[in-house]
Amino acid sequence: MTATAQRRDRQRTALVAAAERAIAEKGPAGLKARDLAAEIGCALGAIYNLVQDMDELVLRVGSRTLGRLDAALAAVAAEGEPRDREAAVARLVAIAIAYHGFARDNPRLWRTLFEYRLAEDAEIPDWAVADQLQLFRHIMAPLALVLPQADAAALSLLGRTLFSAVHGVVALGLEDRLVGVPRADIDRQIEALVRLVCAGLAAGGDGTPLP
Repeated sequence: MTATAQRRDRQRTALVAAAERAIAEKGPAGLKARDLAAEIGCALGAIYNLVQDMDELVLRVGSRTLGRLDAALAAVAAEGEPRDREAAVARLVAIAIAYHGFARDNPRLWRTLFEYRLAEDAEIPDWAVADQLQLFRHIMAPLALVLPQADAAALSLLGRTLFSAVHGVVALGLEDRLVGVPRADIDRQIEALVRLVCAGLAAGGDGTPLP
């Protein structure tokens, strides 16, 4: 790598870190190109030599956020893979509670992952898609023990459904919506939800989605 390329990489890293701090403090509305340029010590126009546009910058911040979320969920698996259904259910509960903890501790960065809207004609780059999808590996392994007869496609759909359910509880609860679970009860209700879903799956489902 040339010295110029190395310098550009360092500047891009500094830019993404500055954008991350701005989003953590004020959300995406806090991203101001002029302020970011001043913070990293470059000309305003030079930002667009580092990223294509603000959409890419937000996606790169999102990639860092997803990396930290991935690490938080991976920490739950520090003791190794579950070996039976009971341990698998406990792992899914722990993952869901860790997800809530990350969202609670990083509210604006977490919300940006789901609420930021790209330009109408923008396409999500492959690296950003891969960053999102890799998180589902934390769910797939224990879910396969809960429902061993399900095929890969059914497990993938169930994993997304379970994530969506937990995410909804977390999102409404942290926004203090009237219909949401009170913050003090979120972890307990997440555990109840995950255990009920797993019990229902084990009791009679083959993982096939309803028509």
